[in-house]
Amino acid sequence: MNLLFHHIAVACRELDDETRTLSALGYQREGPDFTDPVQGIAGRFLVGAGPRLELLAPLSETGVLRPWLNAGVKLYHLAYETRDVTAAIADLRAQGARLIVPPTAAVAFSGCKIAFLMLPNLPLSEKIALP
Repeated sequence: MNLLFHHIAVACRELDDETRTLSALGYQREGPDFTDPVQGIAGRFLVGAGPRLELLAPLSETGVLRPWLNAGVKLYHLAYETRDVTAAIADLRAQGARLIVPPTAAVAFSGCKIAFLMLPNLPLSEKIALP
């Protein structure tokens, strides 16, 4: 399938508070914040001693992150880059994954397509189409 790990997404209520907490572990901003109105999120990438993190905060009370945050779940998804998002989706669906969000352009990746799938035994998985 030729996937390359990219980040762990962390759902949070507020980007600055979460960044302050994670700075104790050596994390710092990787670049500018972004807002994706299609997904209803504000985001920030952090880098540090561990894997890259993507902090995601909801833009509204009805956003996609609210059910996760209300349930106390912070680990939102694991993200992988791929050269062929269509093939990656087909491979994962053949292994029992459900396509949650079909390929759509993402602000965080300069308009590259992303897709979300749910594997039967793992958290939500994001696939990022490389340019």
